[in-house]
Amino acid sequence: MRIFAAIAGCILLLVVLIDGFDTIILTRRTRYMLQFGRIFYRVTWAPVSALARKVQSGRTRENFLGIYGPLSLIALLTLWIAGLILSFGLLQWGSHMQPEHAQPTFANELYFSATTLFTLSSGDPVNWASKCLTALEGGLGLSMLGLVIGYLPVFYQSFSRRELAILLLSTQAGSPPSAAAFLASEDWKSYRLERVLMHWEKWSAELLENQISYPMLAYFRSQHQSESWLTTLVAILDSVSVILSCGTEEIRPQAELTFAMSCHAMVDIARVFWDDFPQPRNDRLSSDTFGRLQKTLPDRAGACLKMSELSEEDVRDLRRLYEPYAEKLAQYFLMTLPEWAPVSIEPNKWRPGKKSPHRRSFSVSDPFKTDRG
Repeated sequence: MRIFAAIAGCILLLVVLIDGFDTIILTRRTRYMLQFGRIFYRVTWAPVSALARKVQSGRTRENFLGIYGPLSLIALLTLWIAGLILSFGLLQWGSHMQPEHAQPTFANELYFSATTLFTLSSGDPVNWASKCLTALEGGLGLSMLGLVIGYLPVFYQSFSRRELAILLLSTQAGSPPSAAAFLASEDWKSYRLERVLMHWEKWSAELLENQISYPMLAYFRSQHQSESWLTTLVAILDSVSVILSCGTEEIRPQAELTFAMSCHAMVDIARVFWDDFPQPRNDRLSSDTFGRLQKTLPDRAGACLKMSELSEEDVRDLRRLYEPYAEKLAQYFLMTLPEWAPVSIEPNKWRPGKKSPHRRSFSVSDPFKTDRG
């Protein structure tokens, strides 16, 4: 029986160490057979998202979902610690541990394992196998503490950089963002639009790097209920799709680079969570929406766009490169994809010279409808 306990302890210890290494230290996407963190998020997110769908108020729903990300990170760290305690308890029991001041029972060995991991042990085992396991567990406990202390600041810095760019887009593309609002936000000059596209190319690259290195970052909601990393990325891709369809030759090279980087980010982030992507079920760009898009842009898009060359077929061809991945992510994370051209584009109340209209409250997880709470 003790031999099987020792084998189970070795397997559990290996699973915890591999998952901790994969999550904290190894900054790349992997496909291990035993990914404890991946299973943990799939199992815990399913009931949370199901419960969130029953909440009527968009504001309440977003606040509820916003708690999941930080809480899940704490729960994952707690489960790693519990796994280490249990694995070393099984190993100590399997090695016939002989504690100085307690009976060699499994309960006592679990307690001894916990005090050793937190460097609070008040006694030493007698046999050499247990002494080696005690030293190893104490070292892992200190290493785990150091890694967590170093990991959390880097993680939250990545979150802060992501959110800063999302807030910057809201001054141009509205909140929630849309391609029509972005392109109609000012009289674009070639040099100005090129610089903005370069900024979003860089942001897309940072988003890809951060959310592959820290996949749980995708579960962290934005600080404003009408914004999210997914709606921002899709709004950028929608806007660049229009630019590629009818933009001037001067702006097209940078637009192609931004589209390629943003599309790369969308596909790779989606593949962190799934391998299959069915065709989209919802058509965000209907004929009526495309008509509104054409009417919105002619007088306000500047000299960078030739609206006579805007082709619905070209835009649809570009959409096929990212729409299936975007819709799958939206369904999973309860995030509604942005509109191409809202029925009315409200001016940004924070920009000088703009009126401050009464703005309706929107929630990312509430199909951009008026908040019912």
